[in-house]
Amino acid sequence: MRIEWWLLLSVYALSTGILFLIPKNKIRLATVAFLFKQIITFLIGLVVVELGLLEYPVRLFASINRTSFTYEYYAFPVTCAIFTVWYPHNRRIFIKLGYYITFTSILTLGEVIIEKNTDLIKYIHWEWYISWITICLSFYLTRTFCTWFFAKPED
Repeated sequence: MRIEWWLLLSVYALSTGILFLIPKNKIRLATVAFLFKQIITFLIGLVVVELGLLEYPVRLFASINRTSFTYEYYAFPVTCAIFTVWYPHNRRIFIKLGYYITFTSILTLGEVIIEKNTDLIKYIHWEWYISWITICLSFYLTRTFCTWFFAKPED
């Protein structure tokens, strides 16, 4: 089996294991974040691939979808659910900013390493900083949506 398939299996195992870090009282929040992130990645992922900016040579469901099902529909939404559940609401702005920067940088670094060393993703007209910006923006959009969704109505 090629290294790419082992990586895909590892991502599923790791992402599933990470789900156990969600406290029971925040499962609804995690579910909303997960599903909203899937909407974002579905739309943006398809546009990026169809415009020829990125390519996923090795992927699941290759005959159905040209995006990375593993990343776009499972690993990234799971990470966003964890991001949202453990977000430091009542902390100073520097802590919140650091939280965004840390999550975004780790995901971008992982993507760059995978892009350089495997056939799971290939940048065509894309750069690492575009990934960093889009990942950070999608975290912000998801968190904003979840904050709105769970806001207490004013009487």
